[in-house]
Amino acid sequence: MKTFEAGEFRQLTLTVQAADTAAFAAGQVHPVYATFAVARDAEWACRQFVLEGKGSDEEGIGTFVEVQHHSPAKPGTQVVYTATVESHDKGHLICRWEARAGERLLASGRTGQKVLPKNKLEQLFEGLSQAEG
Repeated sequence: MKTFEAGEFRQLTLTVQAADTAAFAAGQVHPVYATFAVARDAEWACRQFVLEGKGSDEEGIGTFVEVQHHSPAKPGTQVVYTATVESHDKGHLICRWEARAGERLLASGRTGQKVLPKNKLEQLFEGLSQAEG
């Protein structure tokens, strides 16, 4: 995997969709951007480094997501995620991120991804299937 330096950043712009609102099996809680959707989109923003830097025989797997949700956003809101490398060591990439609607901070946090050979991940997943079967 290509090595990224602390401070490098990537931006990703998304628009909040109705499907991104806070709803569970029991129904909608709030008609605004759900924290779990923010976490998903933050991981995707940070994954841009993995997509750019991994080899054809490698793949990334998430190791953690931290979210501080500061402000709500309605469907139709354009959100800019800025993912910044905090550290990158031995295939473990840690990013801090923030999500903004214009100047308003919606959320911030950190994510981790570990890049491994695809065959190692396949072995791990196979072992899970056998253990669960």
